[in-house]
Amino acid sequence: MIPKLKDMIEKSPAGMITYADYIQFSLYDPEYGYYMKEKVKIGKKGDFYTSSNVSSIYGKTVARWFSLLAEKGVAAPAVCEIGGGNGRFARAFLEEWEEASNGPITYYIVETSPFHRKLQNELLSPEFEIIQLESVKELNNFEGLIFSNELFDALPVHLIEKEKGELFEIMIAVSGDQLTERKVPLTNPEILAFLQESGLKLSNSQRIEIPLQMEKLIEEIAERLKKGVAVTVDYGYTKEDWGHPSRRKGSLRGYYKHQMENNVLNHTGEMDITSHIHFDWLINRGEKYSLQFVEKFRQDEFLLKSGILKDLEENYDPNPFSETSKRNRAIRSLIMPSGISESFHIVIQQKGQDYLLDDYFSNNEKTPE
Repeated sequence: MIPKLKDMIEKSPAGMITYADYIQFSLYDPEYGYYMKEKVKIGKKGDFYTSSNVSSIYGKTVARWFSLLAEKGVAAPAVCEIGGGNGRFARAFLEEWEEASNGPITYYIVETSPFHRKLQNELLSPEFEIIQLESVKELNNFEGLIFSNELFDALPVHLIEKEKGELFEIMIAVSGDQLTERKVPLTNPEILAFLQESGLKLSNSQRIEIPLQMEKLIEEIAERLKKGVAVTVDYGYTKEDWGHPSRRKGSLRGYYKHQMENNVLNHTGEMDITSHIHFDWLINRGEKYSLQFVEKFRQDEFLLKSGILKDLEENYDPNPFSETSKRNRAIRSLIMPSGISESFHIVIQQKGQDYLLDDYFSNNEKTPE
């Protein structure tokens, strides 16, 4: 066990910390946090994949979609990507923007990890000019697109469970040199307010993650966005989805060397920790802070509506290792059933304007049935 973590737990009131405290330490501690370490995390040599790392076609498709928004005046030609990771999405986006001769664009990347900021500079500079920020709070009176991909699922969450009709919060304590769970009656007023306002109802023996930090981040985004569009890409559930029997154990899990780890108390600081987000809460809290809901798509629906099929070349290339074949395989992986996009949704919100859904897409593209 990491001595710093053990000391933090033992010095806490009652010798316990919340799951949110543990995840915060595991992912974001300056010395031991997973995201803060100089370690490859995405791709074959890392622990997980993202859509933007499957192929550059993902970032290029989003860039073409955004160029339409800029052309229509729906959003100014400026992008703020929150959680830019290794910079691959930004590079694909900016390459497409430049190739299409769309004119000047301002591109911000908000990234807390010094290692990831270094990777972004190595991949993007000096060819592309970006502005790096450590926090959304550094953004002021922004007009344009605020984009995030798998941001909210990496926020620390509290964990609660219903047992024999009573609600408990799952805490973390130390037993010898091992981390262990303890259940205490739920008294946190913020969690109780979340349950009441969200309308979530737990069945007996059901666990669920409570994302208290989610509202704070939504509020920050809304405060910094003066006028434009917020696009959130992530996996998650609606209120109805959470009630399905298959969700009884919650969604908290880790990814370590591309293997799913159900016990996130293992490999502290060495693996990604994630949970499904609450889409209804994202939309509801957005409305509270003047982010007007436009639409929620499954990712493959959004990509099809944004014209990704235009990149799927009709000619057959017998060479499976050619760039054409690689690109076509990547496109299929993003749009086919059971592909990576099946688990992801895209939420579009707007602020300072009142555009209709049709304004966000070309009239030539249709939403798949």
